[in-house]
Amino acid sequence: MRTSLVDYNTLTPAQREQLALIQVDAAQKEFSSDISHGLSVLHAHPGNDVRGFVLLVDERPVGFLLLKRPPASPAWATGNVCTLHGLQVDKSYQGQGLGRACMQALPAAARATWPGTHQLMLMVDADNDTARGLYLKQGFVDSGETFHGRVGEERRLTLPL
Repeated sequence: MRTSLVDYNTLTPAQREQLALIQVDAAQKEFSSDISHGLSVLHAHPGNDVRGFVLLVDERPVGFLLLKRPPASPAWATGNVCTLHGLQVDKSYQGQGLGRACMQALPAAARATWPGTHQLMLMVDADNDTARGLYLKQGFVDSGETFHGRVGEERRLTLPL
């Protein structure tokens, strides 16, 4: 199984059709929404402040995420940072280490996209132990701060680039 994280803009028309079919577990949807929402956010920002990235397995789209930078990033992210949003891995590919593969490729993708960026930040639901564990294992640092978010209490995590 060969994985790669690529810019959404590089996908073929067939890959874009496959991407639109990604399904996430109902429990994950609460935290990351669904593919149609992520794609609508991406298409609503035609400039260079929101970028979509797709996780490919043997050239087939199985995951998606958004990166944002100011002014498109949330108010809690200031300075030369980019923020991660809506990481999704298709439910039929869960449990195969693809979230980890995506997170390992993400720092290089962020640096290549916005070379002046110094940190990657994200908010994770305080009760989403699976996602928090994934991020912490990949080198993210929990700021210790708790914020009231869309679904409940959230923690801000940061990764130096």
